[in-house]
Amino acid sequence: MSPVALSSQLAAVLHGKRDLRLEQRTLWPPQHGFAQVKVLATGLCGSDLHYYAHGRNGDFVLRSPLILGHEAAGVVTAVGPGVKGLSVGARVAIEAGIMCNKCSFCSSGRYNLCKDLRFCSSAKTFPHLDGTLQSYINHPAHLLHPLPEACSFDDGALAEPLSVLLHASRRCQLSQGQTVLVFGVGAIGLLACSVAKSKGASRVVAVDINQARLDFATSNGFADDSFCLPMGDKTDDALGRAKENIQAALDKFGATDGFHVVFECTGAEPCIQMSVHAAAIGGKVMLIGMGSRNVLLPLSAAATREVDLIGSFRYANTYPEALDLLASGKLGPINRLITHRFTLNETRSAFDLLIRGLDEENRIVIKVVIGPSDESTS
Repeated sequence: MSPVALSSQLAAVLHGKRDLRLEQRTLWPPQHGFAQVKVLATGLCGSDLHYYAHGRNGDFVLRSPLILGHEAAGVVTAVGPGVKGLSVGARVAIEAGIMCNKCSFCSSGRYNLCKDLRFCSSAKTFPHLDGTLQSYINHPAHLLHPLPEACSFDDGALAEPLSVLLHASRRCQLSQGQTVLVFGVGAIGLLACSVAKSKGASRVVAVDINQARLDFATSNGFADDSFCLPMGDKTDDALGRAKENIQAALDKFGATDGFHVVFECTGAEPCIQMSVHAAAIGGKVMLIGMGSRNVLLPLSAAATREVDLIGSFRYANTYPEALDLLASGKLGPINRLITHRFTLNETRSAFDLLIRGLDEENRIVIKVVIGPSDESTS
């Protein structure tokens, strides 16, 4: 027999570039192995913003209406057949990627590389998999992680972007006593700073083109020092310009030998170029930002100085550590990353604010969290 629909629910559905519509969607009961979660917090991500603003995120183009959102937490309201160890009322963080659990990547623990992985709010696969900007979501129960008592729903939403940085820190074997430079201090860059400090980095500095964001990073203790890159003239010698700019930063930091680990969180070509020169001899560059598809790189500088360029894509097996860290208080004031909140009904306004970057009182926008709809706030 086909499942019987329970009722309808509100969803923020993207139909195309800046075409976001609030719609009533059918609420189905969870199928075998799934649980239903009332979504109480969804953080907006840079990829969500790209879909909203451009109808695409890099190579992934919107081909049908899609519910955005994948940084989320909520309360279990129903469990499907076959679900064990999870009950109604459980507070959970939602891991957004659904892996096949059959391929060699999944069996080896690198399920983030699974070719058949489907990710909430991503247009990479078709049919697209709807995200969490809806009142309820049905999701595989094994990807719902219990929230520690000390964690709020906002913390649960932050577990997703935090997982990106934990995965990257594992890839580069970030360890105590190392020095760290972070390019870009949006939410991901600020979390990179927090993770580096939680791992015992001896010094964490930040580089950006936005002085207000850098001030936020240093005044809130995310970074020990910062450098604002000049918005220089275009030049044919891009590599020379990159080396010159990063040298000015290294001089300011008093770190002419560079840093052990560089987290590149912008995806911008000049920053990727600078990262190679910012790394110390034998250092590592973590490529986290998704931006330029093809980049001119100073490969000879990387090769002769044995600088490792390491790719990092999403995460695998990170949620337990992320939630433990969030509950421990070792990440510093990361709740300050959440600068603005909206209801589900106000999702369009939330995206428009994120695009502007400043609110009506000229306060900086870092992380926007969407809560329940006006009619389901209990």
